[in-house]
Amino acid sequence: MSDSSEPENSAPRTSRNFIEVEIDRDLAEGRTQQVHTRFPPEPNGYLHLGHAKAICVSFGFADQYQGLCNLRFDDTNPSKEEDRYVKAIQDDVRWLGFDWHDRLYFASDFFEELYGFAQHLIESGHAYVDDLGVDEMRAQRGGPNVAGTNSPNRDRPTQVSSDLFGRMRAGEFEEGSCVLRAKIDMAHANLLMRDPVLYRIQDSEHHRTGRDWCIYPTYDMAHGQCDALEKVSHSLCSLEFENHRPLYEWLVQRLPIDSPPRQIEFSRLNLTQSVLSKRKLVELVEGGHVDGWDDPRLPTLQGLRRRGYTPEAVRSFCARVGVTKVSSTAELFWLEDALREDQNKRAPRRMAVLDPLRITIRTLEEDQSVVCAAVNNPEDPDGGTRDVELTRHVLIERSDFLEDAPRKFFRLRPEGRVRLRYGPILTCEEVIKDESGEITELICSHDERTFAGASVEGEKRVKGIIHWVSASKSVAAEVHLLEPLFMSENPASLDDWMGDLNPDSRQVLDGARLEPCLGEAPVGQTVQFERLGYFTRDCSAGDGPPVFLRAVTLRDRSSKKGK
Repeated sequence: MSDSSEPENSAPRTSRNFIEVEIDRDLAEGRTQQVHTRFPPEPNGYLHLGHAKAICVSFGFADQYQGLCNLRFDDTNPSKEEDRYVKAIQDDVRWLGFDWHDRLYFASDFFEELYGFAQHLIESGHAYVDDLGVDEMRAQRGGPNVAGTNSPNRDRPTQVSSDLFGRMRAGEFEEGSCVLRAKIDMAHANLLMRDPVLYRIQDSEHHRTGRDWCIYPTYDMAHGQCDALEKVSHSLCSLEFENHRPLYEWLVQRLPIDSPPRQIEFSRLNLTQSVLSKRKLVELVEGGHVDGWDDPRLPTLQGLRRRGYTPEAVRSFCARVGVTKVSSTAELFWLEDALREDQNKRAPRRMAVLDPLRITIRTLEEDQSVVCAAVNNPEDPDGGTRDVELTRHVLIERSDFLEDAPRKFFRLRPEGRVRLRYGPILTCEEVIKDESGEITELICSHDERTFAGASVEGEKRVKGIIHWVSASKSVAAEVHLLEPLFMSENPASLDDWMGDLNPDSRQVLDGARLEPCLGEAPVGQTVQFERLGYFTRDCSAGDGPPVFLRAVTLRDRSSKKGK
């Protein structure tokens, strides 16, 4: 992984997006001297593709403008946050190719300052302590077309609210007994502006501060203020926070902040045949529908890494999705294409047979082997070649032979001819079956003159080329063929989204045979199984035969490509 915080996006940019327009205006008008952004995940789970887009946006714009980007953990909900998520998120951000250098922050770093801001709001008449119950506050909030009702505690004397807030911090009140609310407007068109909660009591141990605090700021109380304390100029977030922007601005305008940051929203990432809701991902993991957060069928960054996705492919995909204000859903084949394009240039080629059919080449001796030179990667001029051994007994894909083949079937058939990849031309002379009629073996002969792609003058050209492995010199493997986890284009929109799970999202093949070198492939290495797709050595194979996961097929199978 590169240490650079400046990975290049492969997708060309033809025009300036709306965030660039806003930043350019701010720089030109002197509103800011340096672009300074942040990525603020809550450490209560693992990152997914939606977070990857947010990372690329925040770090990407900072890089583009030679600015800075912070990594800040929004750790204001201690009951759901853990150190393991902090470590996993840092690892994922680094894996994606970005670095925050010395700008690692936690909202908990600023708990004292945030408490002081809250006291300032109380003293300036912009906040009050309320001891109404949750249900009462909800009832008094009103609705989209119904004004809310002021709390009877709204006009408490400033000193009373200040004292009560201090007692909240001292732990004198039970969880849920009272909160600190902003005093804004209970008739505001935006329901979030109807005296929102700024602080609440939580009797939970914090992963960093332990039991030092029993009151915690809400997202809105912490977010903009932490931005300001970190000198962030542009707070870039997804559209779901657009209705939070009035409160963001209301708070920073009423607090002693020299250079208020700006919040700018962009469309969040949605992906076909996937769910990116943290709640839904938790249900999948905790319900045992997947193996864990790194299940290769999940859109989590850990799952994608395990499957064989590279940071370059993920960044390229995010670049293709782009930055807009319009919500849309990216096609899954965009993501798959990004990986194909990346791996086509770097992945070594190897031969693997997933459903073996045995061939005996009667024209080779039992102990004879012929070394064939195989190209490692035709897209890499410096990739070189490797030696593969052709022996008397080889294995081919069962689907590469048809007894009753149609006219345009260019693979092997009775009395037909086919070329072995990197090897000679074979002629099928006999088909052997068991008692049930199942084909168990083919007897073939080879043409010694046709090794290394050579042809024989005057003979008809053989169109079919098939891959193979030696029966005696190949290694056994378990291969997982992965398909989308959901059947529908938009499973998140379904009431019974769990009922849309694809029962065939994983097919396990335990009889595959691979080139012998793949038995020593390092965990995480991705190779192209010729004619079959890109496969990655799995990291959770145990002591048995090597396990390979199909990262992506060689060609897009979507009927929607190009639309």
